[in-house]
Amino acid sequence: MEKRRFAKDALSEWMKTDGPDSDIVISSRIRIARNVGSHPFPMLATNQQSREVMEQLTGVAKQGRLDTIGKFDIFILSELNELEKKVLVEKHLISPGLANESRGGALLLDNSESVSIMINEEDHLRIQCLSPGFQIKEVWDLASRIDDAFEEAVDYAFDEKRGYLTSCPTNVGTGIRASVMMHLPALVLTQQINRILSAITQVGLVVRGLYGEGSEAVGNLFQISNQITLGQSEEEIIDNLHSVARQIIEHEKAARERLLAESRVRLEDRVCRSYGILSHASIMDSKEAAQRLSDVRLGIDLGLIRNVSPKVMNELMVMTQPGFLQQAFDEKMSSEQRDIRRAELIRRQLLKSDNGGV
Repeated sequence: MEKRRFAKDALSEWMKTDGPDSDIVISSRIRIARNVGSHPFPMLATNQQSREVMEQLTGVAKQGRLDTIGKFDIFILSELNELEKKVLVEKHLISPGLANESRGGALLLDNSESVSIMINEEDHLRIQCLSPGFQIKEVWDLASRIDDAFEEAVDYAFDEKRGYLTSCPTNVGTGIRASVMMHLPALVLTQQINRILSAITQVGLVVRGLYGEGSEAVGNLFQISNQITLGQSEEEIIDNLHSVARQIIEHEKAARERLLAESRVRLEDRVCRSYGILSHASIMDSKEAAQRLSDVRLGIDLGLIRNVSPKVMNELMVMTQPGFLQQAFDEKMSSEQRDIRRAELIRRQLLKSDNGGV
């Protein structure tokens, strides 16, 4: 990977391909939390201890133990500027917590950006794997292989009764978070979403927004993940999420069919208005952009908008974020300047997309 390429290309390589049910499931993700047994957890570690952990864990890649997974570049967080770190957060390659880490924080990133391994975040090691569409079981297999590679080289903090030990008690046990990012506009429009999300919480799952815990579900994007890590096996956690996500996919498909059958003209009007505004607006804040991009994505998926690729929607989901906007235009911006540049960038990308069209 060209160094800093992550800051130049809005789409990670894994985002450029479709996956199963990718009209509804944007991505599948596995995150594994682990700690080195010989060192204090990050919140209690000294600067020297954090550096020792960083050297030990980056050494796994340097020794070639991850070569069967892919080629990894090593980024030391203290060597990246604030804008580069912001872009990494916006592309979901690091957490906001790691972006603010100044003591031994590092990132191992593969060429496709489908695997990002965070070092000295809340835990010593956070393995994250991403894939397009609904492939949560396949992504788990990949994450498990990476976990095995580290466990062969590092003695993890592990308790026979409790399982893997982590900084946050909610991760103790398996240490895994499995999640799917879902685009559910029809369930929102048919006012079924609250009932479904309420039912989700009854089966050990939690719903968050685009950027995880504490973030708002804007643009009809919902991140659904396991809440329980202790008392269930990894396979039980994955199977439960897979089963529930499959049911949500079917509910969203049914809601889309209902909208087409009962409210086609109103639906066409909504998506065409959003397309028109995105194509001609001179100023656009991030929340409005997310909602109108959601409308257009729905229009594309239902065949109401033609000659615009879903790939463009994926690009704009990243490119309209504050950090990437500043990177794309190579300038620092006020909030109003970002809104102006965001509208300009959206107009430009839609025009380039096979000449656009409704």
